[in-house]
Amino acid sequence: MLIVGLTCVFLLVMTTLIHYEVLRQLTTRLPGLRVPPRTKLIAVIFSAFLAHGTEILLYGLVVFACIHFANVGTLSGPGGSTLENCMYLSAETYSSLGFGDVVPLGPIRLVAGMEALNGLLLIGWTTSFAYIAMARFWNAKDGE
Repeated sequence: MLIVGLTCVFLLVMTTLIHYEVLRQLTTRLPGLRVPPRTKLIAVIFSAFLAHGTEILLYGLVVFACIHFANVGTLSGPGGSTLENCMYLSAETYSSLGFGDVVPLGPIRLVAGMEALNGLLLIGWTTSFAYIAMARFWNAKDGE
């Protein structure tokens, strides 16, 4: 169980740092980008999507590693504990979609629970950032 707890802390730290760095880079680079102001919003959305995708990928890979190398649980459902199912579980958990067709069993459930909370917070952070960017760039004139 200790390895699962440490894994949760590692994932929370790494995903927060990834998200922070992507948003920090957007904050510093967007004002100097020589494109129409509204186009900058597309950069915000695609960058945020890339950040979330990277975080989902990280969770999926770590869950796969925990199941196969640390033997801290398994996944029930069609296909078992494949990499594909770990990625799918990560995407549905991170987004709080939770279909329930792939279910973690054993201590690895804690990672899934933390991923749901982490995803909720990071998606909220992205929403807030996108709102601020929209307020800044939507009605801005070219050259601002």
